[in-house]
Amino acid sequence: MSAVIAGLGITEMGKVYGRTAAEFAADAVRLAAADAGLAVPDIDGMLTNTGISGDVGLGLQRDLGLRDLRLLSEIQAYGSSAGAMVQYAAMAVGSGMADVVACVFADAPLKDPSSGAGAAYAGAGSRPTGWRGLAAASGIYSANTMYALAARRHMRTYGTTSEQFGHIAVAQRAWAARNPLAQMRDPITLADHQNSRWIAEPFHLLDCCLVSNGGVAVIVTSADRAADLPQPAVHILGWGQAHPGYVMGPGSELGLVSGAAISGPTALKMAGVTIADIDVAELYDCYTFTALLSLEDYGFCAKGEGGPFAASGALGPEGRLAVNTGGGQLSSYYMWGMTPLSEAVIQARGQGGERQAPRHDLVLVSGNGGLLDHHSTLVLSPNPR
Repeated sequence: MSAVIAGLGITEMGKVYGRTAAEFAADAVRLAAADAGLAVPDIDGMLTNTGISGDVGLGLQRDLGLRDLRLLSEIQAYGSSAGAMVQYAAMAVGSGMADVVACVFADAPLKDPSSGAGAAYAGAGSRPTGWRGLAAASGIYSANTMYALAARRHMRTYGTTSEQFGHIAVAQRAWAARNPLAQMRDPITLADHQNSRWIAEPFHLLDCCLVSNGGVAVIVTSADRAADLPQPAVHILGWGQAHPGYVMGPGSELGLVSGAAISGPTALKMAGVTIADIDVAELYDCYTFTALLSLEDYGFCAKGEGGPFAASGALGPEGRLAVNTGGGQLSSYYMWGMTPLSEAVIQARGQGGERQAPRHDLVLVSGNGGLLDHHSTLVLSPNPR
């Protein structure tokens, strides 16, 4: 029994204050069910994932008034979780374990700066202590600083430049300008990128993803059931995961290779296609560097050639490869792996409007979590296998 994505729900997104992640999650599931032409009680399976705020879990079942679920679990592989949830949902539907599975992510880390809370961003937990605190004591304690180290290694190894990172940011903003859902739609230039303030060298502000409040959900069901539903079915042709387990020590490939090098070929083989067949790539882009590394590891360009490939103009709306067509996490919204997944569903359905890729028979979706520790890949299509 083949599985498809039959519903997509996206809440209001961005600087939306006064609502919890759990409230966003419940709304996203309701929207996804309605989009699929289903009632919420039709859902008999649910997989949840939460971001920084951490308040979306098994209790979402009660929030939605769901009874007698046949599948319920929290999935945590950080930014690769969305792809993993769809994989598990597809397996559940294929085995008959569940008929209609909702996969949902929501987060609400942004706080209203006028509320007196003191900061617009709540942060992400406490810093490590003991021996694990040595890196933090030297200033390496956040995703920004750790990814900056990984990016710097790539730059020193392959000659990748900050300007080449900037071409990715400019291309994705050009896509976002065509996306009414995007938070940042004003065009930017390479000079804007280079002049934006430093966050952690080599990353400028425009190398880094947004922070967003909101929720996204998808409904996974069988192709047979989806045939009677209102939305075009998005067929889940292939999937893969990879968890490299890099360490920051001698012999590590951190910064040089990501899990996409393993999960990509796995998903493509399952789908029965090659990377040359892919029409649209929705890549996890917490940083411009992450997207560049994924382009190399999936095989869209040779290892070490991600910088020149980006600088060639290949990635923008007029380029030869449709990448992050909604603007990605850099310019659209940051919902962990649900950002590339939601745009992939829109593209596969042919509902992208001004940003619709003319060829969208095969859409690749990547998710990345931790410090390049986890990776998921999906191959989606409007057509069955």
